[in-house]
Amino acid sequence: MKNFLYAVGVLLSGLCFSQETHTKIKASLFEGIAVAGYVDHGAFINFTGPNVNATYKGFKFIVGMLPSLRIKEDRSSGTKNSPITPNLGAGLTMVYKKIALQIPFYYNTKTSTEDGKWKMGVGIGYSFK
Repeated sequence: MKNFLYAVGVLLSGLCFSQETHTKIKASLFEGIAVAGYVDHGAFINFTGPNVNATYKGFKFIVGMLPSLRIKEDRSSGTKNSPITPNLGAGLTMVYKKIALQIPFYYNTKTSTEDGKWKMGVGIGYSFK
């Protein structure tokens, strides 16, 4: 039994510490990533803003704010809004090498015909850093 416990201890320590990779967590104001994508029957272009990110085995995971330009045609009757509007979103971004995949969330305000809701989108982009 004693030898079995030693063997388990050696195997666990070998698996846990033999090829240790360091995960770095840090805060950043700008990551140098441009993303374009689709949300709520329109498009968006954004650049990652203030965020918290972690790097693990060549992948970078980012959670943060997304200053954006949303492009969506206003199909309401009467006075129409501009098709391009500035917007602030929040979301998750994953970067591998120079390719970025993003899941942003944007809030659509309440109107006379719709309640205010968060809308999820999807985007792909490029990391300049």
